[in-house]
Amino acid sequence: MQKYGFIIFFIFYVTFAQSQTPSPTEDSTTVSRDSIKKTYFLKQLGNGYFPSKYINLDLRYLVKYNQYEGLRTGLGGSTNELFSDRYRLNSYVVYGFRDDRFKYSFGGGFRIAEKTNTWLNVSYTNDLEETGSSAFLTDKRFFQFFEPRLLNIDLFHKHITTAITLEHQLSNYLLSETEFAVRNINTTYSYNYIHHGKSYNEFHLTTAKIGLQWSPFSEFTTKNDVVKETKNGYPKLTLQYTKAFNNVLGSNLSFTKLDFRFVHRFQYNPESYTEATIVSGLANGDTPLTHLYHAYPNNITKETIMQRFSVAGINSFETMYFNEFFSDKFSTLQIKHYFKPFNITNRFKPQLVLITRYAVGQMSNIERHENVTFGTLDKGYTESGLEINKLFFGFGLSFAYRYGAYHLPKQTDNMALKFTFNVSL
Repeated sequence: MQKYGFIIFFIFYVTFAQSQTPSPTEDSTTVSRDSIKKTYFLKQLGNGYFPSKYINLDLRYLVKYNQYEGLRTGLGGSTNELFSDRYRLNSYVVYGFRDDRFKYSFGGGFRIAEKTNTWLNVSYTNDLEETGSSAFLTDKRFFQFFEPRLLNIDLFHKHITTAITLEHQLSNYLLSETEFAVRNINTTYSYNYIHHGKSYNEFHLTTAKIGLQWSPFSEFTTKNDVVKETKNGYPKLTLQYTKAFNNVLGSNLSFTKLDFRFVHRFQYNPESYTEATIVSGLANGDTPLTHLYHAYPNNITKETIMQRFSVAGINSFETMYFNEFFSDKFSTLQIKHYFKPFNITNRFKPQLVLITRYAVGQMSNIERHENVTFGTLDKGYTESGLEINKLFFGFGLSFAYRYGAYHLPKQTDNMALKFTFNVSL
């Protein structure tokens, strides 16, 4: 557990360092001013930034840990509205202590239309990506304070990406982002992809993406011709289409991908609800392993339950081992029921969450992927469990059990015991 110490310490500090109550000797004006400053600070922190006068430091790059880089630390930031409300610059530099490499990105953008929050951006990035991950473009707008799965990931590929993106709010309820990118990709593990009788371990891709997020039941207000979301409504639907072109700007593979996500919340009272999430993906064409799907595993290959003890993810399969399954067509369903917190004391209010997850997938032309071994999800993968959250400073415990078609012979290999971390800013 020492390897998680850096991350836990940082989270604890930034979460609670600002929670000091004012002294009784302070007058009401000072208290009010301090309260406004604190609210602004926490709002920026919740958006993933530590604010300063002209530059907001990006907290995503400060401290992280994974199985390939070990401790990953660096600094990133972007200019804010005091610098310019029409132009912005952003950059980061990080260093991995285990792989002994610097990674970096720099870019900028300018606002085309304020009312629709339309920005044109350019960027250059030299970094790592998790193999089998498929991120939505629109998710870059939403900050996740803590990324639990990252601690256990060991399968990465290097990429050098030059991209042009266009952010545009089509309406109050419909967010869009379009990207055109040229990418050079090298795996950090032994892998070859067979394409028309040739073996490739380096990929040159030219891709176009369009992502849409629709929130039909959110509520918005308009102030100074700028639209702000005031109520987070459900359901939320996200759709993304990707096209990789062959023989365009040096690219050597052609494929298409279609990704979909549906999130809905059934609210019974302010503190009790059920949340259902469906995620699906379809890849067609000459798609290497780097751009296929892994169904969000979060279990490391160790002998005992306690050796596998780590941090539970938010939407991941806790009993599915890393690199155990890959698919070119997959769907997952996750249902979480949040009970009303137990009101034991004013400060101690743990919450019970019941969870069931299901995944199904297929893989065509599996023989094209050489030097790697993995299974498919065609029989359907099932796990269920529970979480008891907020036992101590946002920390809790989770337990999950794997059953059904992919139940393993050794009983303890089907179990996952982990801790959780939940914090609201």
